[in-house]
Amino acid sequence: MCEAQNKQLQSNHPGFRVSKLLKFCYFILALTLYSCGDGKAEKAKDQKAETTTTASTEAEQPKDKTILCFGDSITAGYGLDNTDDAYPGILQDTIDALHLEYTVINSGVSGETSAGGKSRIDWVIKQTPDIFLLELGANDGLRGVPVTETRANLQHIIDVVRAKSPDTKIILAGMQLPPNMGIEYTTDFKQLFIDLAAENNLAFIPFILEQVGGKPELNQGDGIHPNVEGHKLVAYTVWDVLGPMVKS
Repeated sequence: MCEAQNKQLQSNHPGFRVSKLLKFCYFILALTLYSCGDGKAEKAKDQKAETTTTASTEAEQPKDKTILCFGDSITAGYGLDNTDDAYPGILQDTIDALHLEYTVINSGVSGETSAGGKSRIDWVIKQTPDIFLLELGANDGLRGVPVTETRANLQHIIDVVRAKSPDTKIILAGMQLPPNMGIEYTTDFKQLFIDLAAENNLAFIPFILEQVGGKPELNQGDGIHPNVEGHKLVAYTVWDVLGPMVKS
């Protein structure tokens, strides 16, 4: 029997046809599995890319909250060789040591009065801080500015912060004057901060220079501005009120 006739007989044999059918089924099954596997791989790749993109986007978002210290030469660190030694810088060191996600912004201007603060609050508050520390009024008192005027200016600043950054928490730092300004004036001046804090329901520091004011060893040669050691105590006084707010 020739080879061609032999192949013809094999192809007509039922077993041969079944064998070919099985091979064809195996081929289709393998092709299907490969296609499904490739689809799953592509889906996993897309999910991984999506996750990576999301993580990257989240990483780009700033996590720090801000504390804006809005004040005069006490906040600015007048007379210090390094302004980081002023109480806002010391507050930042404390916050960093506690691994809290806050950035302290020093917005102090030496010689600033409440009227000066009133004139610049509109653009300063555009930073929308989480906490706003208001430390102004000392220069008003030393210049004998009427208490009613200082009070009105500070109230205006508070109103602007609340209107333009309603989620911002406000801390009011109180100030006191030396007795040579007159008993009536110094009493009324001290009281204006107490009244503003109560009427506006603000967190309140009764006297930001507590334990520092009037002590030569804690002040510079002018007897008014804290030295490095003095600012450490000022930061401690501020932290008594600020600390619980940032920790919560």
